Amino acid sequence: MKIYLSIILTAILTNNYILSKFLGICPFLGVSKKLNTAVGMSLAVIFVMVISSAVTYPLNTFLDNHGLGYLQTIVFILVIAALVQLIEITLKKYIPSLYKALGIYLPLITTNCAVLGVTILNITEGYTFLEGLVNSFGSGVGFLVAMVMFAGVREKLETADIPKFLQGLPITLVAASLTSLSFLGFSGLVEGIFA
Repeated sequence: MKIYLSIILTAILTNNYILSKFLGICPFLGVSKKLNTAVGMSLAVIFVMVISSAVTYPLNTFLDNHGLGYLQTIVFILVIAALVQLIEITLKKYIPSLYKALGIYLPLITTNCAVLGVTILNITEGYTFLEGLVNSFGSGVGFLVAMVMFAGVREKLETADIPKFLQGLPITLVAASLTSLSFLGFSGLVEGIFA
């Protein structure tokens, strides 16, 4: 149980895919203007990360056993694309307001390098199937934490008196870098807890 807790905390805090590994920056900057869209996107990413890890792990074993390991990335992208299509169809039918709010960023989950990164890193880190699922879930929650934090920062920026030369993208990038720096304080924390 201790190993799973360590994997989750590490994925959320110290190895956060957005703030530490800088993967998934496109939705981080594009969908984080409003809290509800940030949460909706993050929940979709959590779902895709966990399910794609569950599907790609046995596929990778099959590819490796048949000498087809070089097809890993292509197969993983196809699995992720199919899962995103499933989510897109479901949201369009059952939650059309969230579907419209996410707009172009929903299909971009297909090319979100954080989703592909978690599936590949689960294998390269040598995680078992269950550890990979736990890491995927923790990584998705880390994605959610980063998105929610940054959405809160961006909502505050909307009412702030910002100098003209910093308005728009410059202040967004400054805020993103400061949010990323806030997670730097967690490095070493998780390792110290479970040492």
